[in-house]
Amino acid sequence: MLAAEEIGRILDEIFKLFDCCPEEITLEANPDDLSTDYIKSLLKLSVNRLSIGVQSFDNDDLKRMNRRHNSSQAINAVKECQDAGLDNISIDLIYGLPGQTLAQWEKNLRIAVDLQTPHISAYHLTYEKDTEFFRQWKQGKLSPAEETISEVMFNALINRLKEAGVRQYEISNFAKPGMESKHNSSYWNDVPYIGLGPSAHSYNGVSRQWNVSDLNLYTEAIENGKIFYEIEELDKNTRYNDFVITSLRTMEGMDMLLMREKFGEKLYDYCLRNAGAFINRNLLEFNAGRLRLTEKGIFISDGIMAELLWVE
Repeated sequence: MLAAEEIGRILDEIFKLFDCCPEEITLEANPDDLSTDYIKSLLKLSVNRLSIGVQSFDNDDLKRMNRRHNSSQAINAVKECQDAGLDNISIDLIYGLPGQTLAQWEKNLRIAVDLQTPHISAYHLTYEKDTEFFRQWKQGKLSPAEETISEVMFNALINRLKEAGVRQYEISNFAKPGMESKHNSSYWNDVPYIGLGPSAHSYNGVSRQWNVSDLNLYTEAIENGKIFYEIEELDKNTRYNDFVITSLRTMEGMDMLLMREKFGEKLYDYCLRNAGAFINRNLLEFNAGRLRLTEKGIFISDGIMAELLWVE
């Protein structure tokens, strides 16, 4: 939505305010917003990574999601980036759509692999409140994908990308060696981050902060010296829960020695005790001081994590 010159002004201010030399500057874009000239202008600003909201290479899927672009535009957007010299590309894909077949999903994966995309984020459709899918579901106009077909699609995702040398390094994220997202990896590795602008979130290890979402309220508050954010101080149990959720999402799993050091013997014992049943069922494995999801456990990861969380 921003012209390259406007993005340049933002980056210039960031470099003035913060002593940083970023390895990765990523912008998100929809396929229909990209052109060769625009991509080249971004490269001049030191933008070195694009995350493209492809969602699907199938026109039927795109119509279901009410996307503005079509399959050809999605493919051309990736190729135009590559032709312009921007190879560090991530694409988003969605599976488990109502009416989506395994053949359609495998076609998506085949095209993504053929395009030599170095990073893929693939998510199962969730029915978020106040979305069109949610409304149609509640009105009985569509049915969510059966769990069995969703599991088959998830396994196809893992196996097809693995064959192509695109490694799963987090539940929903896959990358060629060295092409993992530095930004997203910070979340999963408990690295502090700062969020600037409306709706942006920040984290410093002991508290979370989120800015007001309305642009006008945000600028008005700053201009008048008023508080433009809410903040939540995180107690030890909350930080433990965050640690479980984020670290267990990664293929490296949870460093249990670090957990004991950060949260103490009581929570360490609690976690391992609750993990025992899942280890016995080959849904979790505990090796070399790390607790990891198995391939079998990844698909039901939310349920496993829920059992490891501390509940007052």
